[in-house]
Amino acid sequence: MQLLSSPTSPFARKARVMILERGLDVEVVGANPFGAAEEVGALRRANPLGKIPALILDDGQVLFDSPVICEYLDTLGDAAPLVPKSGPARWTALRRQALGDGVAEAGFNIVMEGRRPAELRSDEWIVRWRGAILCAAAAIEAELTADAEAFDLGAITLACAFGYIRFRLPDIHWAAGNPRLSTWINALLARDSLAATAPPQ
Repeated sequence: MQLLSSPTSPFARKARVMILERGLDVEVVGANPFGAAEEVGALRRANPLGKIPALILDDGQVLFDSPVICEYLDTLGDAAPLVPKSGPARWTALRRQALGDGVAEAGFNIVMEGRRPAELRSDEWIVRWRGAILCAAAAIEAELTADAEAFDLGAITLACAFGYIRFRLPDIHWAAGNPRLSTWINALLARDSLAATAPPQ
């Protein structure tokens, strides 16, 4: 199998963490959705949307995007599942995955908006995306308990998302006023699989 990935993508990072946690033999191949035409063309042949990650299976079938890839990877190997199979734990993990993906998407949108010419940027949308990130942080802060939280796909996604915000948008102070979230994310990012997939500084 091959994972088309980028070292800075929080969505690809989720899949790379899953691969490490489950001890899978998957080749990670660099892909740049904003690269040269030939590179973008190759990516679009794998994923018509031209997005990463994309997982090329041994039979040539391609899976995308990150929630689907992570569900599939969780069926492989002998490690304990990272996607709970049923009950409240499953829905908590999937809801946190959706929230984390939303945070990462909002952060990515801010980054891309900032690369547009100044006269074309939308301050209104930037404010909206920043607000979504901060509201998501407050929502997770409110639900975290003093007990150890489960390490699952939801936790992985949130760690990758807030790690991305810290990496690309350090001026968004999501940790301020959210001490439980800050402590939890820091602990998650120190885990071997997340430390090994940290974006290059």
